[in-house]
Amino acid sequence: MALLNIRNLTVRFATATGSFTAVDGVDVSVDRGEVLAIVGESGSGKSVSMLAVMGLLPDTATITADEMTYDGRDISNMTRAERRRLIGREITMIFQEPVASLNPSFTTGFQIEEVLRVNLGLSKREARARALDLFRAVGIPEPEEKLRAYPHQMSGGQCQRVMIAMAIASKPRLLIADEPTTALDVTIQKQILDLLMKLQEEYGMALILITHDMGVVAETADRVVVQYKGRKMEEADVLSLFEAPQHPYTRALLSALPENATGDRLPTVSDYYSQEAGR
Repeated sequence: MALLNIRNLTVRFATATGSFTAVDGVDVSVDRGEVLAIVGESGSGKSVSMLAVMGLLPDTATITADEMTYDGRDISNMTRAERRRLIGREITMIFQEPVASLNPSFTTGFQIEEVLRVNLGLSKREARARALDLFRAVGIPEPEEKLRAYPHQMSGGQCQRVMIAMAIASKPRLLIADEPTTALDVTIQKQILDLLMKLQEEYGMALILITHDMGVVAETADRVVVQYKGRKMEEADVLSLFEAPQHPYTRALLSALPENATGDRLPTVSDYYSQEAGR
């Protein structure tokens, strides 16, 4: 049995001009200890799919699914209290833009200690000791000093490490990382990805990595789901996807990689559909 299993997920948003479908009949599953990458360009519904699982979409969203289960439990029919006991403990998420995800009015120490006290029931002293251990685990230098720092006093890479520390605080069984290296320079990106993979292996977590970076996918994933315009185009193990992509959109994504580009312009999805039609 898959740890997370989603079948025929659809997410629609009410707008002033009518209903807009952001996710259209997507199937996603991830096994215990597996690294699943969800890839696709911006607007393909990657983040919305996972925010639906987390219960973090606004009231304007209508979510339907034939199945949405975690460890055999039906997420979609959970009460708010039941979902709160699950989200943030067994299922956690690292959001895009770490600086924007942290509250600028509170120190990083206050924010991570609040997570520990609410989710794990730790005392103030226990939470402070655990926060220090977590900051050390994710490689934040001078952790005692950084616990007293505000987000704007830390670099983007350090803020991302704070977000990772919050996400792993309860030793979750499933971690969702939404573009965890966005807006970070190449060196810091490598450090963050190495840290995530180290923690994933150490804790035995399932990891869902949302990204548009195919290089990241090649280095980290066991299996890949490709999305386009809210729909799943292809699903394969990582080696099969890179060696023999089946869908025109997947081939277009791979051909747009700098090392694969030829000619004066990058290929488009339309080019590949035209080739398919001509066969």
